Amino acid sequence: MGSQLRQKIRIVIKNTDNPDVDDEWVIEVDRGVNLRRILLREGMSPYAPIPKRINCGGRGLCATCGVWIEQGESVPTHWHDKIGNRFGYPRLSCQIIVNDDMTVRLIPEKWIWGKRKPKRQSSSNLKST
Repeated sequence: MGSQLRQKIRIVIKNTDNPDVDDEWVIEVDRGVNLRRILLREGMSPYAPIPKRINCGGRGLCATCGVWIEQGESVPTHWHDKIGNRFGYPRLSCQIIVNDDMTVRLIPEKWIWGKRKPKRQSSSNLKST
């Protein structure tokens, strides 16, 4: 039995009562797991109320599972995720494989997709070759 490398993934959720304070949860996961599946398993939905029930099921088509990756961002590989990232929209959690430590910010204030990155958050628009 080979042991898989464990990676820590930090989930940062914005506190709706006080926007200046973040609640943080740290989850350890196996390398190579899908971010959306981990979030749902842990009860931290990347969806807004409407698409929580009506979404593409993680196929990268509806763009409703968007999250901000604040640290440990990987280069987008899925076409929909590439386009959204290029124009500053949230990354699709269904298209992110956890291979390194990362900090993820859920977007509780979104209605469906989430808005473009505010200037203060724009660290880099990763491009794939």
